[in-house]
Amino acid sequence: MSENEKEPPLDEINRQFEKLFGGKHLPFGIPSFIRPDAGVGATQNDGKHDSNSAEQEAILKRIREFNLKPKEIREHLDRYVIRQDEAKKVLSVAVCDHFNHVRDCIEHPERQADEYHKQNILLLGPTGVGKTYLMRTIAKLIGVPFVKADATKFSETGYVGADVEDLIRDLVKAANGNIDLAQYGIVYIDEIDKIANAAGSIGKDVSGRGVQINLLKLMEEADVNQFSPTDIMAQMQAMMGGTKSKGIINTRHILFIVSGAFDKIIDIIRKRLNHQKIGFDASGDSSDDVFGSLLQGAETRDFIEYGFEPEFVGRLPVRVACEPLSADDLALIMTTSEGSILKQYHRDFEGFGIDLEVSVGAIRKIASRAYLQKTGARGILTVLERIFRDFKFELPSTGIRKLSVDEATVESPSTCLEALLRENLHLMADVHREDIERFFQGFFNETGIQVEIDPDGLDAIVARSTASNLSVRSVCEALFKDARHGLAIVMRNTGTTRFTLSCDFVQQPDAVISRMVVESFKSDPARETNP
Repeated sequence: MSENEKEPPLDEINRQFEKLFGGKHLPFGIPSFIRPDAGVGATQNDGKHDSNSAEQEAILKRIREFNLKPKEIREHLDRYVIRQDEAKKVLSVAVCDHFNHVRDCIEHPERQADEYHKQNILLLGPTGVGKTYLMRTIAKLIGVPFVKADATKFSETGYVGADVEDLIRDLVKAANGNIDLAQYGIVYIDEIDKIANAAGSIGKDVSGRGVQINLLKLMEEADVNQFSPTDIMAQMQAMMGGTKSKGIINTRHILFIVSGAFDKIIDIIRKRLNHQKIGFDASGDSSDDVFGSLLQGAETRDFIEYGFEPEFVGRLPVRVACEPLSADDLALIMTTSEGSILKQYHRDFEGFGIDLEVSVGAIRKIASRAYLQKTGARGILTVLERIFRDFKFELPSTGIRKLSVDEATVESPSTCLEALLRENLHLMADVHREDIERFFQGFFNETGIQVEIDPDGLDAIVARSTASNLSVRSVCEALFKDARHGLAIVMRNTGTTRFTLSCDFVQQPDAVISRMVVESFKSDPARETNP
């Protein structure tokens, strides 16, 4: 270390802490992890460092060995997302191009300085058509660092909401602190339409225009410090002479993909096309086909009128519109997509030992109802929840082990549930017996007291459960809440650990237990007196 680079004396550092923290300073010196000579990202945990190095090497290996072609990526997406062929094509090509560029820069570092024009992507389309799901599926495939965020959480200053530069810092975390890898990552920002600057707005828009300006700098090329200016650790490193050069991430090679519903842009496009008199109907047809074709025709001027800065739109040269989903598409999602929400319902019922079967007619009816929600694939969950809500609540407490759903079930789930319960009343006896035995087993494990109940007592517990609309377990817990103390006294006095109770106990638990306690004292030889 040269004389000009020598570590500042401890007194000087304490004075700086006093200035920074209002009179407080560290009486114990400087921790090694914030010493100027420790370097950015230095750590005392060698094992953790070795682990990070292994993970980074694994990322590099995935990049070098990545050999998928665009069609193969598209075929992978087809397994999860229905339709959206154009979006799949664009994203598949973009991922392959990005991997090739990253691999080229890693293998030939001198090419990093070559001119490179990023093909940042804008996905637009109605809610629930699969924009986010496409990116989530791609994220599982890629080997480069990947982060996702919603544009609504950012503000211009970063003091209210997050700072857009935090996206780049998150890439560093995704790369386990390796800045060289982070600078080749992919950033996905959803809900980008929510930061459009409303037309005619007055005053400073900290969550709209300001965020756009900060984002466009990142999308082109910008240097981002690994530590936020509001990060106290960064301030301490800067104050103590830490080098910033090691903590700078350049965004030149980071691919940005943004998406949004842009629900109001249709009116702008329709107005422009009608003014141009190119044959579009001015009646305002809102059918899916017209909606999709209008979105495909979105131009830069439409996004500017929507509320985006021209420079911001210019940083997103690749634009692709996702198509609205029809009822038939929603049916395909339920039957063919590997990520179908219907499969989740199958697993939910399997968790209770119930086999769920849904007929083809029921799937079509569910899809038709979901389509009317106008929320794309999200409408499927809304409809399924309404159908299965009471079934998932009632059936686990019955002996029913199979649920068959047809069109009538979709039409009137409550009526079908009542009929199903009536038809299977004969199974309830075994279920109630199992529930009571399960409670008595838990009671024995907790107290060491073994309890049995005669058939009349079982019937009385079930009757009380039905009358009070409580589970059998809840009835048992109420009966034995006070009885456990009395039974413990009887066990202590008599040495008996096994009790058989009758219907009388269910009807009058306090009276029965009190009588048992009194009789236990009479039979206790230690309490008998000699004449």
